[in-house]
Amino acid sequence: MRVGALGALLSAVFVGLAAAALALEAWLPVAAAVIGGVNGVLSGWRGIYDWSCRDGFIAFVLDSTWSIVMTAAAVFANGVALVQRDAGYVPQLSERKNQHVHERGFMPRKGFAITLGNVIGGAGDPGLARKRKLVTDHESVHCWQARWFGPLYPVLYVGWLVLGGAVGAVWWAAARRGDSFPKVVETASYYLNPFEWWAYSRHGYWPPKGKVADMGWQRPCCRPLAEVRAPATEPAGPVTR
Repeated sequence: MRVGALGALLSAVFVGLAAAALALEAWLPVAAAVIGGVNGVLSGWRGIYDWSCRDGFIAFVLDSTWSIVMTAAAVFANGVALVQRDAGYVPQLSERKNQHVHERGFMPRKGFAITLGNVIGGAGDPGLARKRKLVTDHESVHCWQARWFGPLYPVLYVGWLVLGGAVGAVWWAAARRGDSFPKVVETASYYLNPFEWWAYSRHGYWPPKGKVADMGWQRPCCRPLAEVRAPATEPAGPVTR
């Protein structure tokens, strides 16, 4: 009797889980369509996608498909900004730039910009050259990281934050010298995060002076975007008369 009751219970649990999985599978396309539609309407209204070149088409397709998880986060960030009186939407850094930029908007950490999908919050005063560069050469890199890595991006990014923080804590406890505990943990979890290393390198700001503990890699992983954009100078040819 007990075995029969246990079997019935296990069968009920299995059927319930299977039904839940089927329901979730059925609703996922609907949720993705709604998220993609909201992003499309808001992005079309603001004219963020650059349809004059392939980047705009690629950004739109990825935002609507492979990167739909990060687009959901972007819809959330846009929603937060829309209900704020002082979000400070920045058209000059958004229109045809494949991104939504806010001076404030969703920014859980004061003084730090944050990018969720195609939405950048906490960008600061766009009248300052250093703030504009922060957007174009750092935060925009995160927009494209989210697109290329899609659903893997939040898993990899957050996973590094957690594991890196743990490694930093062990490192500090073992060394017991030099930098403070918060600085070591932040360096290991945030600054040494490969996605941040990539963005800071593109920004031409690696390593961030005074912010990174004496650990990890010291060289940038790639060329700054300012150098990539600079027109190549052709070597002078022989002088002919």
